[in-house]
Amino acid sequence: MFGNRAQMQNMMKKARKMQEEMKKLQDEIKKKTVDVTVGGGAVSVVMNGDKQITSLKIAKDAIDPNDSDMLEDLLITAINEASRKVDDMVSNDMSKITGGLGLPGGLF
Repeated sequence: MFGNRAQMQNMMKKARKMQEEMKKLQDEIKKKTVDVTVGGGAVSVVMNGDKQITSLKIAKDAIDPNDSDMLEDLLITAINEASRKVDDMVSNDMSKITGGLGLPGGLF
């Protein structure tokens, strides 16, 4: 009976420590950024760990008033790739704490 209680307290202590480490890591991730460039340098995007675009650059020669579809496609591609890179960064960083527990996305 006492062994189970001690095990439960130990498990709760470890869970609290992991939660504190995750909170600290989340704060650090928000400050990190990923950089993506597409179209041979036509569009560059910088996105932070909160998935906010902090910088967007479009080369002047990528702006063609007669072909806005190309620029739109480049923007979509750059933003989607930056988002994927942030997801990978978060997953890699979180796995260092969770030890590959496979927690669903919202549980960190």
